[in-house]
Amino acid sequence: MHILKIVESDLALKYGISRGPLREAIHRLERIKLIVRIPHAGSRVVTLDTKMMEDIYTAREAIEGMAARLAARLMTDDEIASLSTLLDQHEAAISETDGRVYFQREGDIDFHFRIAVASQNQWILEKLNGELYQLIRMCRHQSGQFPARAQTALNQHRQIAAAIGGRDEELAELLMRRHISGAWDIVKKILEDHND
Repeated sequence: MHILKIVESDLALKYGISRGPLREAIHRLERIKLIVRIPHAGSRVVTLDTKMMEDIYTAREAIEGMAARLAARLMTDDEIASLSTLLDQHEAAISETDGRVYFQREGDIDFHFRIAVASQNQWILEKLNGELYQLIRMCRHQSGQFPARAQTALNQHRQIAAAIGGRDEELAELLMRRHISGAWDIVKKILEDHND
């Protein structure tokens, strides 16, 4: 993990704020894992390296796969219909960028967030939508910028939603795991190209 040091006095001066509110903001960022405090060295901004991203994608594949399985079992028909409507909105947003970008905003307009909520599993919710949510979004942003990924990801989301709508738990899990694994393959390629 590469980290950039935070110098509170420099930030306070730069933004014209006192150190109290700045420290509170830093503590909030620590809670969502975007800043790490290192003993005797201070706070540092987290940047995602290859190993950290691989670990996140590996965990996501398992956890989100299970979330999709549970969603197929537990989502109501209205929630499934709402998921389809959400994907229609995503398709319109992708069209606005001529198919170049598929970056979902935070919260219930995020397909993956909706699936995690639908799992009704508190542990899954805490991991995917709690403390790791922003790190996961940072990872997802990487693959979402890859040419042609937007339409592929949308198609995969539609397949996952169809499996959930068909109450096929095994297929929903399999498709979600493949989706996450495919995203990691893209991110890994981006990282390899960047390091060459």
